[in-house]
Amino acid sequence: MQLPVMDNAGREVSQVELPGDIFEAKINVGLMHQAFVRQMANARQGSHNTRSRSEIRATGAKWYRQKGSGRARHGAQSAPIFVGGGLAHGPKPRDYSKKMPKKMRRGAIRSTLSALARDEQLVIVDKLDVDSPKTKQMRNLIETLVGEQSALLVVTPEQKVVRKSVSNLPNAHSIAANYLNIRDLLKYDKVIMSLDALDVVISIWGMGV
Repeated sequence: MQLPVMDNAGREVSQVELPGDIFEAKINVGLMHQAFVRQMANARQGSHNTRSRSEIRATGAKWYRQKGSGRARHGAQSAPIFVGGGLAHGPKPRDYSKKMPKKMRRGAIRSTLSALARDEQLVIVDKLDVDSPKTKQMRNLIETLVGEQSALLVVTPEQKVVRKSVSNLPNAHSIAANYLNIRDLLKYDKVIMSLDALDVVISIWGMGV
């Protein structure tokens, strides 16, 4: 598959051949969904904790007499049906993480990249360089390439100035190519990738690796 390579002014300067094993793989929506659910589940802390009846500090004395009041019999104010009582079957700390074989995780990323390339959501640029961390300059660059659409910028780990320039933009986000993940790839309308970042993606996600 060939895609045009754009410069920072939005002009096509060349063509790039994308490897078919990454950008023309079979698109498996079910696999992509499974990988997305796994990533979101693994991001959960699971630190929620509610107090049960036995953990409520309340008097142990009988609330009111057993008979004669006309009310139901109760032995403690900590019962879940009373205000201030314990919570029945409430959440406790737990581990939400899910496991997924490495081969399936890699297949999900390839499937996602292939879907982006097929739907023309992938924009390749020759380089993403700014002189200093300037939010306005980066916003103008993104608008030149993709208009008003939201964008994910895939850069190399060394492009720290670019990442700082994107950090304050509400509809854009940057990520290092070696931390590519399915949640960020699916979240934005367009994915802008520099040629240097493309080399990193190919070296990590290629079939020969």
